[in-house]
Amino acid sequence: MKLKELANIIGGKICGDPDVEIKGAAGIKEAKEGDITFLAEKKYLNDLPGSKASAVIAKDEITGLSASLLIADNPYFVFAKALKALYGRPRVAPGISDRADVCADAVFGEGVTVYPGAYVGSGVVIGARTVICPGVFIGDGSSVGDDSLIYPNVTIRENVRIGNKVIIHPGAVIGSDGFGYVFEQGAHYKIPQVGGVIIEDDVEIGANVTIDRATTGNTIIGAGTKIDNLVQIAHNVRTGKNCIIVSQVGVSGSVEMGDGVVLAGQAGVRDHVKIGSGVTVAAKAGITDDVPAGQIYSGMPAIPHKTWLRAQSVFAKLPEYIKRLQELERKMKTSEEGVKE
Repeated sequence: MKLKELANIIGGKICGDPDVEIKGAAGIKEAKEGDITFLAEKKYLNDLPGSKASAVIAKDEITGLSASLLIADNPYFVFAKALKALYGRPRVAPGISDRADVCADAVFGEGVTVYPGAYVGSGVVIGARTVICPGVFIGDGSSVGDDSLIYPNVTIRENVRIGNKVIIHPGAVIGSDGFGYVFEQGAHYKIPQVGGVIIEDDVEIGANVTIDRATTGNTIIGAGTKIDNLVQIAHNVRTGKNCIIVSQVGVSGSVEMGDGVVLAGQAGVRDHVKIGSGVTVAAKAGITDDVPAGQIYSGMPAIPHKTWLRAQSVFAKLPEYIKRLQELERKMKTSEEGVKE
């Protein structure tokens, strides 16, 4: 489409030729003629003159470029919208396959797709325009809202509620038993996990994520939360809205998070901890106590980030400090021996 047509869809102010033809989208270095690219940070400005892109999405006007500009407050966001506009294809709903295993009392909204090899249990409700891919298991009494996409080989156990516009990537398991045991007479007795899981609207769950059902009540993933691949979320966890949970994070049972919490890669959270809204936990940090809202924590056990940085600075100099201390000890010993003489 022409740049002006694309701008009508994704927004932005055009500087340059509005009739330039846009055929695709790519990064600055990979872009070719007919592509639109974007400049999110000024550090990539020097790469632009060598780019073959026909149009650039940028926050401010840039002089000396042959490419047309599309000015926007958030170039990365507008580029994401461009990708959807250029590459998104209208969905065709082939309906419910006769090679899917569907219980007779399951309920489906309009335009639902259920591919061959999927299992839909008794009492399941699937909302309008939702897609259930091959190999998906949906247990008895569960529900999936409108416009959701469940990729192949996802397991959704019984009594799980999934909202609207939810994306679940391959291999995820929603509603597995929580890890609960009580030690009695020399053996571990399993505590029945009779609760459920609630996934609110606009949540995305990565590949091979596991979200355990609650012992009683529900494990809850707040609206707008995005979970990366290979994350473990234990029983009775409650996340706020719009949280980001990055790959290989482990969240123990009964943890409560506020809105907008960020858990970076391989962070771990101890059970029954409360994390306030707007908290960022650095990669590989271990949260062992409650964290107030708006804080940045690092380290194991995790401490405020600025304190951690100072501690790391001291840690890096420990060999030098030890050497100096040993030198002082030698001088003191020599001095003491001289006094005795």
